[in-house]
Amino acid sequence: MITDLLEPTEFNPYFAQYINLASSNDILESLAKSMLVTHDFFENISKEKLNYRYADGKWTPLQVLLHIIDTERVFAYRALYFARSNGGKLVGFDQDEFIENTSSDLHLDELLKEFIAVRTATISLFKSFNENTLKKKGIASGNELSVRAAGYIICGHEVHHINIIKERYL
Repeated sequence: MITDLLEPTEFNPYFAQYINLASSNDILESLAKSMLVTHDFFENISKEKLNYRYADGKWTPLQVLLHIIDTERVFAYRALYFARSNGGKLVGFDQDEFIENTSSDLHLDELLKEFIAVRTATISLFKSFNENTLKKKGIASGNELSVRAAGYIICGHEVHHINIIKERYL
């Protein structure tokens, strides 16, 4: 399990469920591989299902993709901040508030382009980190987080949501 490669102080235990879903111990490999898998997965969801909600108040697959993009931006910023500073504290974010403050006019093609752009930037960012930098930590949402744990969370978070879509939407 990937969490075995990390120190327990590098992440909130809640995030172990995401970290262990990353496809590789190598963050760059996992980011690159999952970019293709996620893109292809969403591209192959039928148009009828893209705006489907399996229950009242649940997000559509398009909103889930936007959430994946938003979360990647947040965790990539956390990684950047901790890598380039000497610790520090960052506040959390409310995922539901982010979705509520988004246009209801979401288009798959635009979201996929945005996803690829964000992931490409995340890969470039993580390429700039050396082994010591990857182990640097700060506080996010009141919990310690290392740069490398943030990278694994990005990878596993999207797998988590793809699994939910497969189970409840398709």
